[in-house]
Amino acid sequence: MRKLLIVAAIFFQLTSIGSASSYNYGNVESIDLNLKDHEIAVTFLGLGDGEATLIQGSNGENILVNTGGEETSDELRDVLKTYGVKEISTLIITNTQNLFLDQLTQIISKYNVKQLIATAEIVKELTNMSLSFSGVKVVPWTEGTTQVLFPDLSAEVLYAGIGENEGIDFTLQFFKHRLFLMTSSSQQVEENLLKKNLDDVTIFKVPNWAKEDSLSEKLIQHVNPQISILFESEQHQPDPDIIYDLQDTWSEVFFTKKHGTITLKFTENNYEVFTFPVEKEDFS
Repeated sequence: MRKLLIVAAIFFQLTSIGSASSYNYGNVESIDLNLKDHEIAVTFLGLGDGEATLIQGSNGENILVNTGGEETSDELRDVLKTYGVKEISTLIITNTQNLFLDQLTQIISKYNVKQLIATAEIVKELTNMSLSFSGVKVVPWTEGTTQVLFPDLSAEVLYAGIGENEGIDFTLQFFKHRLFLMTSSSQQVEENLLKKNLDDVTIFKVPNWAKEDSLSEKLIQHVNPQISILFESEQHQPDPDIIYDLQDTWSEVFFTKKHGTITLKFTENNYEVFTFPVEKEDFS
């Protein structure tokens, strides 16, 4: 087995500075992030469709945000195996578009999920369907909810909508690093978020695959992230205007379709970016 051990470079700067490295993902059977105390890793999984984000702590716990596309179960299982994931302490489903019941049931069973976090709407839907998960604590997140997920890592829900293209928009705070995982795209959510303090966002997960009209230039400038992440969708293409607006803020833009799986390893003061391009078969 070829095992890739990732050791973050030592930085002497006192500000959040990132560096990027790229590895050939196709030949790697396992990845050891070598997380030490006061370190976490956040990985945006390069699946063929849909969104899935893996958060790993130095305590060995894993959190999964969404489960990819409806037909990506095998891909998800393989990449979780590559990252050494045997159990998932918390599973977060951010909106109904990311709710696939078969996948949800399989993941809860296979990875011994202890806590399921979702919108109040999803929690109600699961209850009405009489779906019970033995030993799983089901927690609704609403606007204003705060929760400690790992030691040194906390989440805050900025918005939780039930309209079309809405869901949970939340930040993760790890020491000086702030990650904004945005799900919703609507005029109402933008009006709400423009009132929030978002000027210290390090990493921005762009909502709705950056499709047309999903994100305004005004909100992009308000967030002003160092790094932006765009997931791949089989149905939607990113709007070139949104990409331009992100780059115009000097944000470095990463695409799972282009860069593959994207891992960010955080220490108290710095972070490093690793990309693992996905090798796709050529049928030409």
